[in-house]
Amino acid sequence: QVQLVESGGGLVQAGGSLRLSCAASGSIFSINVMGWHRQAPGKQRELVADIISGGSTNYADSVKGRFTISRDNAKNTVYLQMSSLKPEDTAVYYCAADVRTTPRGPRRDYWGQGTQVTVSS
Repeated sequence: QVQLVESGGGLVQAGGSLRLSCAASGSIFSINVMGWHRQAPGKQRELVADIISGGSTNYADSVKGRFTISRDNAKNTVYLQMSSLKPEDTAVYYCAADVRTTPRGPRRDYWGQGTQVTVSS
């Protein structure tokens, strides 16, 4: 069993910053991709950013230049530094990880429970 626990959400004014963290624990052999997704009310869940184990990153156009994703492979933890926040960044942010639990087993996606980020104008 694998658990992902997010932290760091909250209420911030437009232009402010927040840092999200997500720690994966449990029966983990390796994690390939870790990422952040978000879902605003009435909208579909969308990818915000992801990062592979080697460090390559990918960002949604809407957050490029404002958000930075990073990870600590030794701690199975991924971070999302969010700056210059806008009201349209308001959403529940979910952490996801592509986990292999045994050396030759399949990879499977695991999700966190989500953390609310609210940006006031």
